[in-house]
Amino acid sequence: MSCHCEKHSDEAIQSDGSPRPLSQAHDDWSKIFAVETTPRRLPAPFEAPQAQLAGMWRVVVLNDPVNRMSYVVMVLRRVFGFDEERARRHMLEVHESGRSIVWAGTREQAEAHVFALQQWHLTAILQAEEAA
Repeated sequence: MSCHCEKHSDEAIQSDGSPRPLSQAHDDWSKIFAVETTPRRLPAPFEAPQAQLAGMWRVVVLNDPVNRMSYVVMVLRRVFGFDEERARRHMLEVHESGRSIVWAGTREQAEAHVFALQQWHLTAILQAEEAA
């Protein structure tokens, strides 16, 4: 019984059983495998428009028929650290106008504020600030 620990391709071994020189083996492999000669085009990396990423973003609280006015005031005080008067002003603006811009700044911070407000079950959105 014979055991072959290494498998050799027939193309890499000469007729007398000795291994072929690398240069000959390489030539044989190039005949077996098709070489792709046309360069592949990689997809262009996604680039978000810089105008949308940079600049100021607004956190807008929208009116909803569910939350009580005192609850909205309490949430604004806890999330943004507003004093009672400022939180009440924003709450009244939401109640009367249907919306209030409660914060403006970088997108990442604005997203965090919107998420926090939504965790308190307030309706809040992120809005890009128009260029002046």
